[in-house]
Amino acid sequence: MSEHDLSTVRTGDGCDIAETAVVGEPGGSGDAYTRIGDDATVRGGTIVYTDVEIGDGFSTGHHALVRSGTTVGDDVLVGSQAVLDGDVTLGSRVSCQTGVYLPPKTTVGDDVFLGPHAVVTNDPYPVRARSELVGATLESNVSVGANATILPDVTVGEGSFVAAGSVVTEDVPPGTLAMGNPARHEPLPDELDGGNEL
Repeated sequence: MSEHDLSTVRTGDGCDIAETAVVGEPGGSGDAYTRIGDDATVRGGTIVYTDVEIGDGFSTGHHALVRSGTTVGDDVLVGSQAVLDGDVTLGSRVSCQTGVYLPPKTTVGDDVFLGPHAVVTNDPYPVRARSELVGATLESNVSVGANATILPDVTVGEGSFVAAGSVVTEDVPPGTLAMGNPARHEPLPDELDGGNEL
């Protein structure tokens, strides 16, 4: 059932929250709340925790997850089964397509596109060694193709394009095409130059 009427939830005008969505799932500090701006559409099966701040024009697909400590700008899409796994920062006009995964400490700028099942990671040595989680940064106007993987502590520079299926192991300079496994860097083709129109 929807919990968008709880005292821990503040929604703006014109919001459409499905009855099967859960907004205000406990997860932050005791006095934490969920804030969603105007004109949001939260579809069925979606869960949004407390201690989440979301701007205007937010929309989700079905069964999206937004965990505590996340901040989202205006006009952001979190697609079906996409996960913002807490302590994630998204700018405005970001499109996270179906199955995108963003772990804690990920930072995403404005006008960023993440294709279906794109994955960002934050653990340099998962399970094998104790290490500090280190997020990746996607600067503004970055496009990431379907099934691409971006490793911890990587910065993808402004206006760059990560090709589908690529594994990005090192920083990508601004305005660069990253492609392959591991991703190599090439000049951005003319047809891919310029900002995203989201």
